[in-house]
Amino acid sequence: MIKKFISIVCIIWIIAGLSACEKDIPPVKLTESTGSTEISKSTETKDSTEIKDSTEKKDGDFRLSNPNANEEAKKTYSYLCENFGKVMLSCQQESTWMGSPDYEMNYIQEVTGKLPAMRGLDFMNDDFDGVTKRALEWHKKGGIVTICWHTGVNGKGYQESLDDDPDYEKLLTKGTDEYNGMIANWDRAADALAVLRDAGVAVLWRPFHEFDGKWFWWGKGGSDNFITLWRMMYDYFTNEKGLNNLIWVLGYSGDVKNGWYPGNEYCDIIGSDTYDDSTNLKGWKRLASLNTGKPLAFHECGNLPDLKSFESDGDLWSWFMIWHTDYIKGNDVKNLSDVYNSERVITLDELPEL
Repeated sequence: MIKKFISIVCIIWIIAGLSACEKDIPPVKLTESTGSTEISKSTETKDSTEIKDSTEKKDGDFRLSNPNANEEAKKTYSYLCENFGKVMLSCQQESTWMGSPDYEMNYIQEVTGKLPAMRGLDFMNDDFDGVTKRALEWHKKGGIVTICWHTGVNGKGYQESLDDDPDYEKLLTKGTDEYNGMIANWDRAADALAVLRDAGVAVLWRPFHEFDGKWFWWGKGGSDNFITLWRMMYDYFTNEKGLNNLIWVLGYSGDVKNGWYPGNEYCDIIGSDTYDDSTNLKGWKRLASLNTGKPLAFHECGNLPDLKSFESDGDLWSWFMIWHTDYIKGNDVKNLSDVYNSERVITLDELPEL
């Protein structure tokens, strides 16, 4: 009886998420002010937001947070919303130091006969030109692009993202050296994303990932400073840089801690990651409890469970993304092939033209 009850609850979560995703959701105002913009908070949890529908949904009308989003972003987002809870898109994070940036893709094709629907890239180590080039090539193959960014406040890579510990009062104040240095770094990323925009490439943009874990500099200042930082980048990239090809992915850690949500009007997809070999049901439940109405993504994992586990747990994510090098190589080959060849999983050859 307990197992049946859990299954029913999980099914309800999926249906609720789909229903909200398929409706226009108005921006919400928060009763507490954080930074320069207000967002509404529920009395139950700091992150929970009450959703009310303002208009009836037209078929295929899935609203991005950016009202000026371009057609490529709209088509990609609609596709993700339409399929959320029905199938999962396959995604693979690339590496660039294993002799070929296609190291992971070649391995997946070798053991499954397929390629992932989505390619994960990283501006890490200021690889703006390389990422842009590979994103364009993947798009030409018909694939979807998602980009994250391990960077220090002023640039470079993974180590700086861990080691930097900025003074947030100075960092978030316009005109300071700290602020100007950060913006100069953002400008380089924005220039690369603009190249993709002009080429008609929609990007699932996942900056400041695992923020609530607080191991990267962008989480070390706590939730209020993170919310201000996220909104600042969103506003700068959207309203000043005109990056209307971005679909904003808010990437929590596995814990999905309370108090870090920047508001419905500042993101399009929310997600969680874990490397505990599970389907990340814990993260799914926490994300679902926010009642955002947005698709949920399993944006990083190591060993991928079998599909029956996702189905029994009731957490068919919008996509899963296996991390690079040893993580993808550590997966059970038979299970990887079964997943990639399942009707429940979308691969590159199955994507429509977006």
